[in-house]
Amino acid sequence: MAYIPNTPLDQAEMLKAIGVDSIDSLFAPIPSELQTNRELNLPSAYDQISLTTHYTKLAAKNASDHGYACFLGAGVYDHYVPPTVGAILSRGEFLTSYTPYQPEVSQGVLQSIYEFQTLISELFAMDLANASMYDAATGLAESAAMAADITGRKQIVIASTINPAYMAVLETYLAHGNYELTVLKSDSGVVDIEEAKAIVGENTAALLVQSPNFFGNIEDMHALSAVAHASGALFVVSVDPVSLGLLTPPGDYDADIAVGEGQALGCPMGFGGPMLGLFTCKQKYIRRLPGRIVGATKDIEGKKAFVMTLRTREQDIRREKATSNICTNVALYALAAAVYLATMGKTGMQEVAALCFQKAHYLANMIASKPGYSLAFPKAQYFKEFAINCPVDPQKVNDALLARGIIGGYPLPGNRLLIAVTEQRTREELDMFVDGLI
Repeated sequence: MAYIPNTPLDQAEMLKAIGVDSIDSLFAPIPSELQTNRELNLPSAYDQISLTTHYTKLAAKNASDHGYACFLGAGVYDHYVPPTVGAILSRGEFLTSYTPYQPEVSQGVLQSIYEFQTLISELFAMDLANASMYDAATGLAESAAMAADITGRKQIVIASTINPAYMAVLETYLAHGNYELTVLKSDSGVVDIEEAKAIVGENTAALLVQSPNFFGNIEDMHALSAVAHASGALFVVSVDPVSLGLLTPPGDYDADIAVGEGQALGCPMGFGGPMLGLFTCKQKYIRRLPGRIVGATKDIEGKKAFVMTLRTREQDIRREKATSNICTNVALYALAAAVYLATMGKTGMQEVAALCFQKAHYLANMIASKPGYSLAFPKAQYFKEFAINCPVDPQKVNDALLARGIIGGYPLPGNRLLIAVTEQRTREELDMFVDGLI
């Protein structure tokens, strides 16, 4: 624990040690208008019972999935977390462990990562998965750079139907890499195949598509895969792992790299994070992928053992040969995803996906029957999320729903509202949502 000086003498010694003559000098680089030039209005110290009561009252002011029916998605979803997840994650050997560089003392953690990789590879129907990324956004950005490295090309073509947060991270990643970022525009809620054919060409490193996309719509992945490969580009996709209980996995439409947001796999929403990036690819690209891979081998006694097999990052090899500066994996949430998938099994994943699909379509049909409301993309197929046209400002709709104990959707431009429906929503909650529309 860091030592914090709490007496004038301690403070003077600290200032002398760091070479400044006063506290004001220490904070001089901070503009004066940003400094608080007054005593902070802090309450006196609480005992533990009083402090717990105080923070419980503060927490109760938040509108969360505890006590509210949540229809907010746009990248973070209110899926059920089985109690097995918390039971395993709370064990000290997982909760407090760190990077498993020493296999002789890290077999448990290494095995958990290995099992995670195996489960994600099977779910995505891809050759291999890495030990996880920070989130889907960084996974997608890393995949674009990886594709450019593999193909030697500079153009990255990306669908406008991708999550805007993913797009922003991608733009940040590529800003200083001499890449050409081309966006496929769409007015129908899905990528126009003919426009994709016209734009993807011999200079294209990768075509990046999300399905279900930001609007919840399902893209024609087989057709888009063919468009990318016809020009020698890689087909890079971002998918919702829950949808793979119902929809075709990336490996079956010949994706070269497939990423996804793993928060839905046993991880809480956490008011927006942390997240879990899933990253898979074809076997032939294994030495180009970012992050880590844990492998299985045998020890000198012939027993099965687990080791860190691949770390293609700048801390482990010469910087100019590194494929990424991703320095860690989200190991605790990766374990959560592994426990979730093992708990649910194939049948459970299919059931969750089917419930999301059926409940979303029930709610969408009910909303579309209300005067003034309609589906924003009536011709598009969707999974668990869909956009609606509202007769009023969508924020007013959300305010009315919140008064009924419902967290509404994500407001979109043009009086549109993006609504997510997971397996947790009940028939009563779906009907309450419809009744609460203004």
